[in-house]
Amino acid sequence: MLMSVLPHVLVLNGPNLNFLGRREPQIYGHTTLTDVIDELRRRYDGTLVIDHLQSNHEGVLIDRLQAAADEPNLLGVVLNAGAYTHTSVALRDAVSSIAPLPVVEVHLSNVQAREDFRHRSLIGAVCRGVIAGFGTDSYRLAVEALRKK
Repeated sequence: MLMSVLPHVLVLNGPNLNFLGRREPQIYGHTTLTDVIDELRRRYDGTLVIDHLQSNHEGVLIDRLQAAADEPNLLGVVLNAGAYTHTSVALRDAVSSIAPLPVVEVHLSNVQAREDFRHRSLIGAVCRGVIAGFGTDSYRLAVEALRKK
């Protein structure tokens, strides 16, 4: 848990995002998750703390969301739940349970232009908003949305 006087944003990434830059680069590009987080930290250095966790395990993501509910100075959560977006009622319930803390769902690709099973998000309805299809810039757009809440 991060304790800071600066406002902060939690960036949570789900399964397979650790392979960003290697996995299907024709869809996700060549930028790694470390690159994405490093760029956010550079962009907001001195004004905003970027806290980050990636896990391939649903329970770890849920535990971190629940812990976030009690963090002072937390503006909100940027959540790329990966495939859990389409399958996890438990993750949806965790997002719902931390309200009114805002969560923004993000996706690198335009999920509406992909396979049918990706068109349905179980999480989006309990999020402040959804940003998809802008590549790694989706994360920055989500952070900006949380800063303006």
